Amino acid sequence: MSRLEGFPPIALPHAHTLILGSMPGAASLAAGQYYAHPRNGFWPIVCAVLGIDAALPYAERARCYAERGYALWDVLGACRRRGSLDTDIEPASMEVNDFAAFFAVHPGIARVFLNGTAAATLFRRHVAPALDATIAWTRLPSTSPANASWSYARKLAAWQEIAR
Repeated sequence: MSRLEGFPPIALPHAHTLILGSMPGAASLAAGQYYAHPRNGFWPIVCAVLGIDAALPYAERARCYAERGYALWDVLGACRRRGSLDTDIEPASMEVNDFAAFFAVHPGIARVFLNGTAAATLFRRHVAPALDATIAWTRLPSTSPANASWSYARKLAAWQEIAR
């Protein structure tokens, strides 16, 4: 099994809110884009909440997202995994992103939202213990198509939290 590497963050210096996933899935890695799986609800949900045209090309959506003060990254920067499921990540292979450096460059970030349970668990174990106590963090329901127990409408309602 080969080592998978994630993406650099999407962020501008004035970012106030960080949204974290766990690690890009196979479709995202193949496309070189966050949340590229056509059934992942991330972009439709975030665009609806933030007033961004979801039909824009990826680069434009990402630019509009960042210009609104939002940053996007993953807890893991690299790992070994078969397929796309978080449960298939080999624990011994996990390489956590450098959050100390990220927060030093983005000092205005006051909130972190975690896209699903896996991201929240990884964040709580590997990042939160060293996190500035003034930064609030919240787990949101995963936008992954694997989270089929939540409807789009229910996910959208929960994700409204990022705009508050």
